[in-house]
Amino acid sequence: MNYAQTLEYLFAQLPMYQRVGKAAYKKDLGNTLTLCAALDNPQHKFKSVHVAGTNGKGSVSHMLASVFQANGYKTGLYTSPHLIDFTERIKINGDCVSEQFVIDFVEQIFATMEEIKPSFFEITVAMAFHYFAEQAVDIAIIETGLGGRLDSTNVVTPELSVITNIGLDHTDMLGDTLELIAGEKAGIIKKEVPVVIGERQEATDPVFVSTAQERNASIIFAEDVIAPNKIWQTDLRGYYQNHNVRTTMAALIELNNLEWNLDIKKCRKGLLHVVANTGLLGRWQIIQDNPKVICDTGHNTEGIDQIVTQLEHEVCDNLHIVFGQVIGKDTAKVLDLLPKNAQYYFCKPSIIRGLDANELSVAAKTHGLNGTVHESVMQAYTAALINATPDDVVFVGGSTFVVADLLAGLLIFNS
Repeated sequence: MNYAQTLEYLFAQLPMYQRVGKAAYKKDLGNTLTLCAALDNPQHKFKSVHVAGTNGKGSVSHMLASVFQANGYKTGLYTSPHLIDFTERIKINGDCVSEQFVIDFVEQIFATMEEIKPSFFEITVAMAFHYFAEQAVDIAIIETGLGGRLDSTNVVTPELSVITNIGLDHTDMLGDTLELIAGEKAGIIKKEVPVVIGERQEATDPVFVSTAQERNASIIFAEDVIAPNKIWQTDLRGYYQNHNVRTTMAALIELNNLEWNLDIKKCRKGLLHVVANTGLLGRWQIIQDNPKVICDTGHNTEGIDQIVTQLEHEVCDNLHIVFGQVIGKDTAKVLDLLPKNAQYYFCKPSIIRGLDANELSVAAKTHGLNGTVHESVMQAYTAALINATPDDVVFVGGSTFVVADLLAGLLIFNS
């Protein structure tokens, strides 16, 4: 198989959360462990930091990777989902895994995959671990995909666990209360492995404290060790990144307690060059000026609330919002947060779980949001640009996959 055929096999023949939603969520780690066993258990051959949370886990993972790179460590980074190309999920020092490695891996493990029928995510996790072990990374930053306790990444025993925060997302799989979701995220806390909690929350703090005590793991709340006026700067835009920087800084303190010898000046430099070092996309990313175009992958109520707060600080004549969602989100609550003084361009992201744009538009009108319906993200974006003046702002978001469609479309347009 060539690269395109390999991806077609991965995407089309195996269950994948982005495609089919809840059906892809496995209730145990058996397939991941079987794949890893077939690869001589690569998850035990490198050191790692394991990052979970409802919001911010991707940003924190990229920040940590950038800091380790700035300190001279050969650093692996596993994140999901990708925005433009599959290889974005697996990186070393900011460089994506090669297409040839993806091809070779699938061929190597093909017989095992055909036998046990693992999910797309289970395969990509095993692929990442095999790559990091083969390339002998000094450290790998591993972002969970969904939850924690039953997430495929939860076969590592990390140097440090990090849980950024807890919000009501993926409630059909993780539970419908903050306490239940926290219990799933707390599943990444390992015996005698310290854990950093990014944000204190009355409902979830007892869950984390209890789990840490049960597993004899020291627990550090970032708010307790990093004062608001001591938060370092980062090149990642968005006020919400202050929470993520604080979480990262608390993690760095604990990593130095574990004798990683991270230099403060190099750590600060790493935080100032996250995008350049890691290639992070889609976090308050400014596409162009005049009109100013911004995209952000925030998609649940907490993420959208942060985005709306950020948009309130944008000075412009008119606000245009290209907006789409996926099925399974609390669309009513999200729509209730959105500004009513904007012109909307409703669209459906190009995945099976994309919410119909007409359905979204009808729901939006009940919340006082008015706009037009478009067949694709790029058609909606083009319409927004046509209507916008140089002093306007165009925001694109509502779903990770809306941003993915935008960035992929712009790549094709500019190639």
